[in-house]
Amino acid sequence: MVVCYAPTMITTSGIWLGDNPLDYSLPLFILQLTLVVVTTRILVFALKPLRQPRVISEILGGIILGPSVLGRSKKFAETIFPLRSVMVLETMANLGLLYFLFLIGVEMDITVLKRTGRKAVVIAIAGMILPFLIGVSFALVLHERSEFARLGTFILFLGITLSVTSFSVLARVLAEIKLLNSDIGRLALSSALVNDMCAWILLAFAIALAENEATSLASLWVILSSAVFVAICVYVVRPLISLMMRRSSEDESVSEFYICVILTGVMISGFISDALGTHSVFGAFVFGLVIPDGPLGITLIERLEDFVSGLLLPLFFAISGLKTDVSSIQGFGTWAILALVIILACAGKVAGTLVFSLFYKIHFYEGLTLGLLMNAKGLIEMIVLNVLDDKAFAIMVIVAIVMTSVITPIVTNIYKPARKSAPYYKRRTIQRSKPDGEFRVLACVHTPRNVPTIINLLEASHPTKRSPICTYPLHLVELTGRSSAMLIVHSTRKSGRPALNRTQAQSDHIIRAFEKFQQHASFVTVYPLTAISPYSTMHEDICEVAEDKRVSFIIVPFHKQQTVDGGMEPTNPAFRTINQNVLANAPCSVGILVDRGLTGSTRSAANQIQHHVVVVFFGGADDREALAYAWRMSEHPGINLSVMRFIPGESVTETTAATAESGREIVTVEADDDSREMQVDEECVNEFRARTMNDPSVVYMEKIVNNGEETVAAIRAIDPMHDLFIVGRGQGQTSPLTAGLTDWSECPELGAIGDLLASSDFAATYSVLVVQQYTGVEMVGEMAAGTPDSPNPDHERPFDMGRRSSPPRDGSSSHHPQP
Repeated sequence: MVVCYAPTMITTSGIWLGDNPLDYSLPLFILQLTLVVVTTRILVFALKPLRQPRVISEILGGIILGPSVLGRSKKFAETIFPLRSVMVLETMANLGLLYFLFLIGVEMDITVLKRTGRKAVVIAIAGMILPFLIGVSFALVLHERSEFARLGTFILFLGITLSVTSFSVLARVLAEIKLLNSDIGRLALSSALVNDMCAWILLAFAIALAENEATSLASLWVILSSAVFVAICVYVVRPLISLMMRRSSEDESVSEFYICVILTGVMISGFISDALGTHSVFGAFVFGLVIPDGPLGITLIERLEDFVSGLLLPLFFAISGLKTDVSSIQGFGTWAILALVIILACAGKVAGTLVFSLFYKIHFYEGLTLGLLMNAKGLIEMIVLNVLDDKAFAIMVIVAIVMTSVITPIVTNIYKPARKSAPYYKRRTIQRSKPDGEFRVLACVHTPRNVPTIINLLEASHPTKRSPICTYPLHLVELTGRSSAMLIVHSTRKSGRPALNRTQAQSDHIIRAFEKFQQHASFVTVYPLTAISPYSTMHEDICEVAEDKRVSFIIVPFHKQQTVDGGMEPTNPAFRTINQNVLANAPCSVGILVDRGLTGSTRSAANQIQHHVVVVFFGGADDREALAYAWRMSEHPGINLSVMRFIPGESVTETTAATAESGREIVTVEADDDSREMQVDEECVNEFRARTMNDPSVVYMEKIVNNGEETVAAIRAIDPMHDLFIVGRGQGQTSPLTAGLTDWSECPELGAIGDLLASSDFAATYSVLVVQQYTGVEMVGEMAAGTPDSPNPDHERPFDMGRRSSPPRDGSSSHHPQP
């Protein structure tokens, strides 16, 4: 069939002149692209509960629009995807593929391969050999039965398709099933990175040999000329680009001219590699690899990635689906062979990986999980498969989809990482932590802006040789479709190497800040971590890290930040949801930090911090936890601590007694609980006063109030020299002293007093730490004193309640005059 194109067939003159927009290539392409993106996004949303990677949705979207489903309607196929439009569609898809591979090259750090452990390299190669041999065997069988394609081509491409692992797809799978920060996840990522690099080299050779199967001499020339092209890129192009960037290093941003030069270079490289006989994406990928690290790479990624990976790349995967005609696979024998290929390919990958995992003494189930994870398929497979004919293509697309889609459900069912069981994890609160043991803190960070106040708070927490502080800074990154965000998990990047994107730059900044804190502070150790998750499930990562690291305290930033005029504005509504979920699910105590700066009033000549801290104490588990943390801080020589305890006045007592008398039978149990709580509060406060009686830096005072108004007035009267308030959240408690304060509460998760101190109308310059004590400790079974992670019975209560008599109390007593 011959299709003639008129010069005026690109754009329409309009429907009012009788033109049908679908007869013209541009309107038709726009409609096709819109359909592909909409269908893909609907499938992404639909498959989200199944935790499937986006590549599955993109390929399935193409299959739905193609001859397998909607394309079975002749009218739909001829109207939306007519034969004359295929050339434009494939050209744009391959252009998107070209720039996507260029971005992968820019993001990829070759030096990581040098620093990747021997274990990861061996497992990666072992996981490739057996599936490749299985692919070769099945290529021979399938070729004899159906003559899919030229034998040499089919052998090469089937072997590559079954043996490779997609790094970007695997990273997203690991993030979805919460294994990204686990040991098995890090090993899988390292192995996948090695596997990916090997796959690109194999792809270049396979295309060179397959395109020139008849003449081996031509294939040799393709390989040699491609090697020369790579050498020119490395030894000529890279120095030229570096020179170009050095001349512009004084400018804050990369000029448009340089961006234009690089983007043109991508197309030239693609043209050259295509002309030499390899795929055009090979040239674009190599050109991306030689882009020097620095602002140029960051700018290119930030400007191109969302457009390329969000709009053009789905078009490439969709075309793979459009070309997949499931009906072309006919006969029980063919379907049986297809099922056998899937099973044996998966089994081969798992077996090869498992054998060497056991050799490295990795647990059987972890080795099995690692083998399953290495079955993730993605971009390379689709490039490879486009060389095959329709029937072979349809079979192998189904193989790739099934192998990738089964990973998540199987792994989540067979691999259940051994959690720290309850009896071995009892130190979940500050109050129950050993006074002479390590104090572990998980510090959550969204942006570098959160870092200074958290570091100052940790520094004020008084790390000592007797009780050092172990800090786990956890950078919280939203899981999006951007592949570059996934690369920050690979923390083996050389220190000091420029970041590849803004997320990585933030992560590096956060890590450097905490490492500098570790260098300058004594008895502090820092272990930076990264959590990449959707905001809806990010609290699961936080809680799992807290449990895995056996921390006693989680610090999360408040979802509002201070503005220039002193007000508080929300940064991201999702942050508030994260905080609420952490409060509800945390396996230890939690502190929400309202950051208004904590730089300290002054610093001494020895660079000693000076902070004025006040604890507002009403009673209850949360207030006792706040007092325990403040007590730890008070031992720091630069901390001045004021504890203000609020006591109900006579009118409150009389009202409570009258209420109890009128409904005695109803409130008996509640009264007993309140009585016990008050007794524990009294013991804690008495112990605190007895222990700090001779400490001139600690002030204890009591305020008698009768209602919420008097409480607010007393808090507002506190000396403004204080720069940190520590208050309990007061969960599950109702107090007449805070009555009415929750009626207009903006953030109930902070409790009545925390919400008051954090509100915009409460003019203040101090930070606030709202503490919630973990109350599940009593559910933990008692255990022997010798268990490593249990507190010594002698130190079960840091207050050593009841061992000292309480000093007499007067209405406004204090250890020394109030400053």
